[in-house]
Amino acid sequence: MSEEKTFEEQVKELIEEVRPMLQADGGDCEVVGFEGKKVLLKLKGACAGCPGAQMTLKMGIERHLKERIPELEEVLPA
Repeated sequence: MSEEKTFEEQVKELIEEVRPMLQADGGDCEVVGFEGKKVLLKLKGACAGCPGAQMTLKMGIERHLKERIPELEEVLPA
């Protein structure tokens, strides 16, 4: 029997898929919390000061998560 994963578990699992791409460029991210179906994400390392961080957050991470978790509303910087 497979158990249904919670929204939070699904998000954290998918973030683990994205992290190696960020780490390859000297950055990283971590889930800080949730507000309903919104994810609070902290960018770290090179990503924290990168001018493209907002683009990475929205067009990269958020898009990847929404493809697999349609109920996700948005990813917000923490």
